[in-house]
Amino acid sequence: MNEFKHPRPLVVGVSGASGLIYAVRTLKYLLQAEYRVELVASKAAYMVWQAEEGVKMPADPEKQAQFWRDKAGVETGGFLRCHPAGDVGANIASGSFRTLGTLVIPCSMSTVAKLASGVSSDLLERAADVQMKEGRKLVIVPRETPLSLIHLRNLTTLAEAGVRIVPAIPAWYHQPRTIEDLVDFVVARALDQLEIDCVPLKRWKEDA
Repeated sequence: MNEFKHPRPLVVGVSGASGLIYAVRTLKYLLQAEYRVELVASKAAYMVWQAEEGVKMPADPEKQAQFWRDKAGVETGGFLRCHPAGDVGANIASGSFRTLGTLVIPCSMSTVAKLASGVSSDLLERAADVQMKEGRKLVIVPRETPLSLIHLRNLTTLAEAGVRIVPAIPAWYHQPRTIEDLVDFVVARALDQLEIDCVPLKRWKEDA
């Protein structure tokens, strides 16, 4: 495993929230930086791909890994393994499988609600729940607006449990010029919570 940036993988969960570009850009930078990624997409994520891009994401794990690589534009580099959402016996479902943590990007309010109530109905939710019970890092990137009182209470519950919450809200001080620039800011800030620095980002007064 010496060729990888870190011997332990990062679990990336992709829920059914709008904004799959956040997941694509996350994979782009992680794989380019030679990280190991264990990815699980919820059933709703398949529907979002169809709605946002008019494409069908393969269900077969190997074909899906190639699908994500094609979308991210990273043919080789790093390690990417995809898991079916229903495979609750996968490695990432166990606390004995050591990881760098879990990033759910984007994270739907349905996923937030289930995590806040301790419900694990699929592998994505189970993998995230495992991080909390093991005291590892869990970062979520909720993408919803406006937020109801129920949403806010669920997010507060997760924050109180130690979950890092990075809303999909870009900044402007880095002078973005493209949609990708706006997305990359959010991706970088989410990865910052996991102490992963692989996104080229102009940070506020960093040179100073």
